[in-house]
Amino acid sequence: MSIGGKKKVVLNPENIFKRISDYDVFKMYMPYDNWNVNEICISPFARDTGGLEKHPSFMIGNRGGNLSFIDFGDTSKKGDCLTFVKMLFGLPNMNEILKKIDTDFKLGISSGKFSTEYKMITSAYKQPEALGKRYSMIQVITRKFTKEELAYWNQYHQDIEDLKREHVYSLSKVYFNRRLYTLGNEIRFGYFYDGHWKIYRPFGSKKTKWAPNNVPITAMDGKENIKNCDVAFINKSKKDYMVMKKVFPTSCAVQNEGAACFDENNLSFLRTNSKSQILSFDSDVVGVKNSQQITQLHNFGYCNVPRKYLQEDIKDWADLAKAYGMKPIEDYLKQKHLI
Repeated sequence: MSIGGKKKVVLNPENIFKRISDYDVFKMYMPYDNWNVNEICISPFARDTGGLEKHPSFMIGNRGGNLSFIDFGDTSKKGDCLTFVKMLFGLPNMNEILKKIDTDFKLGISSGKFSTEYKMITSAYKQPEALGKRYSMIQVITRKFTKEELAYWNQYHQDIEDLKREHVYSLSKVYFNRRLYTLGNEIRFGYFYDGHWKIYRPFGSKKTKWAPNNVPITAMDGKENIKNCDVAFINKSKKDYMVMKKVFPTSCAVQNEGAACFDENNLSFLRTNSKSQILSFDSDVVGVKNSQQITQLHNFGYCNVPRKYLQEDIKDWADLAKAYGMKPIEDYLKQKHLI
């Protein structure tokens, strides 16, 4: 004889996230709409009596394909979306956290009366594309550098030994999730980071220039240069870093101009191994805005390419070196009393 009835579903994180995502949880409970993944915003844990802080200090970032938060004004406040709900509402334990999410999303797990109302809630907005980067598998077959590829790097004062040292490779084939990835005939390079690859096609479109890419946003170039030094010079790209290293040996680089590059581990490393930190992003409007935001947040110094070169569409160190050689960079750093 069989016993009828539905199998009881346990209220646990696994069953919650079969129905909704970590992004849905942050979207539900962030107290305002003016935030985006991997961008600094106003902290929901307001520290002044006005209810909003004057300077953004909070970020929900996509690291390793999962969302987590950190409050840079109080770094004890950090963790995943469940920790966020716990801290925001002062909930005592995991059971209370899950019950609140279950109730607010109308999942019906606790009551056993399952509902699809949560689909109406989550369909009101679009999941951000940034969450699609789940650090998928990239495999490559390398080849010898072509004359064209070496000539490209020679423009930036880099030779084959520089490329080898910085883990830059010429590519024959690329496989993305075990399928051959079409590269075309344009020059292309692979940047290797401890088991991860960033494919770089200098003349590709905005969409294809850096694809595919499974390098963690927090990966850094040149960490070996930043050991017990006076100044860590932080660039926004490998190419800029390789150029700058020629005149400023204690240089490093992050993956882009985003604040998500500066997680707690990277900040701790930089501050432990250098007396001061100089940030150097592009000198255009976007680069300056990002520089100001991050330097204010982390108390970094600031040194970008002189803005006078913008009229020539030169906004970073690599392009400056290509156009005028290394001497203007060296002279400018001397002017800034950095060397």
